[in-house]
Amino acid sequence: MPVEVILPKVDMDMATGRISKWFFGNETAVKKGDVLFEIETDKAAMEIDAPASGILRDITGGEGVDIPVGSAVAWIYEEGEAYAGAPAAQTAVVAAIPDTATGAVTIVSQPSQVAAGAAEVGKVRATPLARRLASDGGIDLSAVIGSGPHGRVTRADVAGHRPAENRSSTAGSAICASAKPGSSAPSDEQVRKLFAEGSYELVAHSNMRRTIARRLVEAKSTVPHFYVTLDCNIDALLKLRAELNASAPIVDGKADFKLSVNDMVIRAYALALRAVPDANVSWTDEGLLKHRNADIGVAVSVPGGLITPIVRNAQIKSLSAISAEMKDLGARARDGKLKTDEYQGGTAAISNLGMFGVREFAAIVNPPHATILAVGAGERRPVVSGDNVTVSTVMTVTLSTDHRAVDGALAAELLGTFRSYIERPMLMLV
Repeated sequence: MPVEVILPKVDMDMATGRISKWFFGNETAVKKGDVLFEIETDKAAMEIDAPASGILRDITGGEGVDIPVGSAVAWIYEEGEAYAGAPAAQTAVVAAIPDTATGAVTIVSQPSQVAAGAAEVGKVRATPLARRLASDGGIDLSAVIGSGPHGRVTRADVAGHRPAENRSSTAGSAICASAKPGSSAPSDEQVRKLFAEGSYELVAHSNMRRTIARRLVEAKSTVPHFYVTLDCNIDALLKLRAELNASAPIVDGKADFKLSVNDMVIRAYALALRAVPDANVSWTDEGLLKHRNADIGVAVSVPGGLITPIVRNAQIKSLSAISAEMKDLGARARDGKLKTDEYQGGTAAISNLGMFGVREFAAIVNPPHATILAVGAGERRPVVSGDNVTVSTVMTVTLSTDHRAVDGALAAELLGTFRSYIERPMLMLV
């Protein structure tokens, strides 16, 4: 029997994915573990391996089109296995067309149908109990995101499904943010009419950009933000950093580590969350998730957007370990080589624009995080101490919080604790 090659679910809220590149063509021999194709997800490019060895045939997943999670995009036949064309029970899926009014995803089987918008609905993978619950509740299974193997819809998925009018479509092509209750954003056509024909170039949104837009709208619309800002004197931190880098052991002709200010910020924030555990939380309707570890997501700029690889258990890691881990995570993030568990989850986040000369900014909380720390550039500024004015290197930081989970006084305590580690950096070494 031929082995199905499935478009896998590699992200929590992934309903569709795009194959950006096939590395093998029809009628080519592949080995189990070979990279068959690359998926463009909302966060990064992911390489998908062959599930078996044999001859790759019947490639139905086209490049650059939306394909539902769990769909078969090709089949692998054993050497010498009888072949009489594509498996009859399967529909060749080349795209998924979202209905932005209902949130349902329609599976399209022929390229001509994509152009015309007419569609043949393919079979949704679901357990029998999920099908019965969906039928009893009048729920369209194609609108439910499956969490089971190969995107199969389970009972829990149906039970937790939110009606389309109460959620944002994960595969929709239009993302609208309301400025006021009851108001609507201008249509694409209305926006284009504001500019002269030929004065602009239309650049199609990538999956990553669409998802960033959707999640930002959701975050600002559903998370009540609260902001706390203060200045940190980083002269002692810069001095300690220089001393530590100068004392780094030489391995194979180069320093074993080279600490950055960002590495020390990560360590200080993780220690602050350990010292103020009531702020190391995630909001759920049932209750607060109070985390035992400080898993810090660090925003990294990548082509077309950004991604937040996570330094796990940062509160117990040394500065040199954090530095080495961030160098590795950052490089693989820019190359699109991160694994799913390396950027999903986390308990808090840091966004540092100091290297761009930005003095101060406020970042948007990204659930399930309850806090995100925005870090500005270190600048030489006049500082008043008693009756004297001196010049020190000052770094402005702003803490954004989910006010449902972290109140103002608690946010101030967390940020003050962070500053104590930054201004007395030797505490990070003990």
